Amino acid sequence: MRPGHPLERAVGIEYYVSDADGTGGRLRANPADFRVQEIEAFEAEPIDADADAYPHLLLRVELRNWETNDFASTLASHLGISRERVSWAGTKDKRAVTTQLFTVDGIAPTDLPDLPRADCEVVGRTGRPILFGDLAGNEFAVTIRDPDRPKNAPEITAQLATFGGAGVKEKSAREVAGGDDPVPVVGVPNFFGHQRFGSTRPVTHEVGLAIVRREWEEAVLAYVGNPHEREREDTREARAYVEETRDWAGALERYPTYLGYERSMLHRLTERADDPVDFRAALKEVPSNLQRLFVHAAQSYAYNLMLSERLARGLPFDRPVAGDIVCFADTDIPGAFDVPDQDRTQRVTPERVETVTRHCRRGRAFVTGPLVGTETTLAGGEPGDIEQTVLDEVGIQPSTFDLPEPFDSTGTRRAILVSTALELDRDPLRASFRLPRGSYATVLLREYLKTHPESL
Repeated sequence: MRPGHPLERAVGIEYYVSDADGTGGRLRANPADFRVQEIEAFEAEPIDADADAYPHLLLRVELRNWETNDFASTLASHLGISRERVSWAGTKDKRAVTTQLFTVDGIAPTDLPDLPRADCEVVGRTGRPILFGDLAGNEFAVTIRDPDRPKNAPEITAQLATFGGAGVKEKSAREVAGGDDPVPVVGVPNFFGHQRFGSTRPVTHEVGLAIVRREWEEAVLAYVGNPHEREREDTREARAYVEETRDWAGALERYPTYLGYERSMLHRLTERADDPVDFRAALKEVPSNLQRLFVHAAQSYAYNLMLSERLARGLPFDRPVAGDIVCFADTDIPGAFDVPDQDRTQRVTPERVETVTRHCRRGRAFVTGPLVGTETTLAGGEPGDIEQTVLDEVGIQPSTFDLPEPFDSTGTRRAILVSTALELDRDPLRASFRLPRGSYATVLLREYLKTHPESL
């Protein structure tokens, strides 16, 4: 275990779990170096199904160098409809080639526009929009360009296999295909990746923490102010002006046009900014999925801190200790993943540690950490001490998530370890693997590169 990069530590990712030096290199030298294919888990009726009963058109879209929210907004604009009528199951990286599902409410296939760097295939019709999480996972094929020390990769793989407690699959994908070499199964802490909090300016969790504390003005300022050294000079100056003056109209004149969400908040504040209700209204000027993301980022930050503290205390990730809360496997999820069912949880007593450990090693149970909300039950023993200590440090508790929509959250639990069979090729250095929904490829790949987060 070794300290993480300062930018990662700022979002709660305190450590690398592998001690070996990294390969160096960079991801996304061009979009085709980072390919993501959704593993679908959303069914549709035929295209000619009754449009009244099935008003949502389901699309499979290949995007090249598109941020998911930007594509949805652009698609809605070309269709002349509200952005809220476009939905998807998972937000993907921008500088990548991604294939994912979208639904669009109330349009015909012939309405679809031709957009640059986007290929749309009409899959069928559905009775409801696709929702966040309506996928089994993602399949990745990632090329690492210009690695300084590619020979370090096997040692990193070995250390991650040991950490994950998985070793080698009993029957690997390569063996099924007739190959001789088993595919190693590696494991890493199931951190939320740096991009969850903003790749250039990681402040989304700061906005969310202020919202959860009902500090509405502070939440707005964390988003429209709060300049970061990695931003453009004109942007830093505009943000600094907001913080120094609270002159919303003057700030609006200074703000670059590409910062559309910040400008929408400022527009609202030029009308009225006298009490907390006005600042809460300004936050609601951005799309509802971004409003929810603020709170999700706050939950994710606390969760990352909990995992980092578990690492610091030397507690295992692949098996429970007394007091842990485990989720049992969700048998309704199709495909090659064993994933936790958040509705089937159990606190591990000292007498049950050995039995639950066996379940974890067979993929039938998962040690979890909380994404805190109003219905969260904290763990006991040392894991519970970690959870409560972190919540005290960041100034939130389960009850503080009793907020007006869409900022409220009942919370859930998330597996603290993510494992995958990983195939690693040389010349060029290329990694192929699958991850369950909600897990980040960069959290695995950072262990290999051990470089500045900008290279991820």
